[in-house]
This record gives sequence, structure tokens and C-alpha cells, in this order.
Amino acid sequence: MLAVFCFVLLAACGGQKTNGNGEESPADTSTTAVADTVSADSLADDPLANIPMPKAADELFDDFIFNFAANNKLQRERILFPLKKVNGDKTEIVNRDQWKIERYFMRQDYYTLLFDSERSMQVVKDTSVNHAVVEMIYFNTGAVIQHVFDRLRGAWMLTQIQTIPFSQSPNASFLDFYHQFATDSLFQVASLSENIRFVGPDPDDDFSQMEGVITPDTWSAFAPELPTKMIFNIIYGKPRPEGDNKVFVLRGIANGLEMELTFHRSNGKWRLTKMTT
Repeated sequence: MLAVFCFVLLAACGGQKTNGNGEESPADTSTTAVADTVSADSLADDPLANIPMPKAADELFDDFIFNFAANNKLQRERILFPLKKVNGDKTEIVNRDQWKIERYFMRQDYYTLLFDSERSMQVVKDTSVNHAVVEMIYFNTGAVIQHVFDRLRGAWMLTQIQTIPFSQSPNASFLDFYHQFATDSLFQVASLSENIRFVGPDPDDDFSQMEGVITPDTWSAFAPELPTKMIFNIIYGKPRPEGDNKVFVLRGIANGLEMELTFHRSNGKWRLTKMTT
């Protein structure tokens, strides 16, 4: 469902704005980005402004957030104004006429997610989830900007924005590890298990998958390019304390791309144990 919606969406909105690494820059994701400022008079220029969101999109948060990010008019209707923005001991109130349209990950061709296990990934299909947090995680500042959504009377609403340091994130240990893993090739190799399980498409059969093993000495042939400046995450429901397993998901928008990197922490050290493409 999401793939079909996103294909139509990107065709209507045009190309994405990314930096040289294919990542969205911090200025693009900030709620104060001047480039995303949209006045009430300019809503008519939004190709999706007059397209009503399907009622079914409120059942799953994933369906809602894509509509919310794409439709200027809908976005303003689904914010609980005056909106509270909290950063440490500083609180700011944003009124409707002050809101800057937030595109989230729609300006790049992928988004990222963090899960505690492969089984926990099923939460994205749970229609009973009534609380979700979209996180913009900035490695250059060590800050996590959280957009908090609640489903009120059956409709998803943005109810608060808060900024927290990495140390307060339920993924604190993994975030520090991930940044070094993504930016330091020597550290990356040192953080591989002796045998990494690999699952990917079978080049000889489009409908089958193949499994194998990647060893550290062959890793360079499989090593993916990972985002290094910022990543997104969505917390579905209440956050859980950080455990010893983490699945990093990089998912394409309307292009079929999906990659999962599974990590396990033992004796305080994270290691890559599985790669799925």
C-alpha cells in the first residue's frame, strides 16, 4: 500500500532534495527550515492539497505519516495548536500561522528504522498502536528531535515536539556505535561477527532468496553505504529499554530498496551478525 502511494506522491511532487551523499541535510529536516515555509495562500500550489486522506490511513501510522508529510493542508489540520516545543528547560509555543511545513524523509529516496528484533518489526502493522514518535537523529550535534503523535478520537495528531540528547534515547548505546560503524571502516571490520549470515535475492530466480555466509575478509564486497550525518526512526507505542539486539532497517521510498542489518551486543560490544537485502 505504501509503495503505491509513494510512487504517486513522488510523481506529483518532483525530485527529492538531498546532499551529495544522498542524505537530507539538517537544515532540510528542521521544522524551522526557511525553504519549507508555506503560507496559507500557497496551499493552492500543493498538488496534493485537495486530495482527501483515505480514512483507512488513520489505522496504520505508516500510512498516516506519508500523507501527513506530503499534504500541506492535511498537515496543518492534524497538528494540535498551539503546539508545544520542548528543548531542555526551554519551552516554545508554535501557533498555526508560525508552523513551517515538515517533509520528514520525503526529500530523500529512503528512510531508516530501528527495531529490537525481527519479530518486533511487525508492530508497523498493529492497528491498536495509538502513540508514535518520529525521530530525527543528528550525529553532528548529538541531538534527537522527536515529533510526538497521538491518535485522538480515531485521528492521528502531532501533539508535541521535543529535543533530547543521545544519552536520553532508548537507543543511546547503539546510536554511538552506529555512527562509528558507518564512518570508520577499520572499526566496521572490527565490529563484524566471524560469520555473518547473508540473505538476499537469488540472481537466478526472481521469486527466491539465497542464503550464505559473509566473513570479515570478504566484507568489502558486501559493505553498504550507510547514512552518516542523520537518520530517522519511528517509535511505535511506548519505547522499551535498550536490549542487546538491534535491527537497522534502510527502506527505499517507491523504489523497492530494503536492507536490514542485525546487530547483537555481547560483553558491552555490538557486532553485526546478519545482513538481509
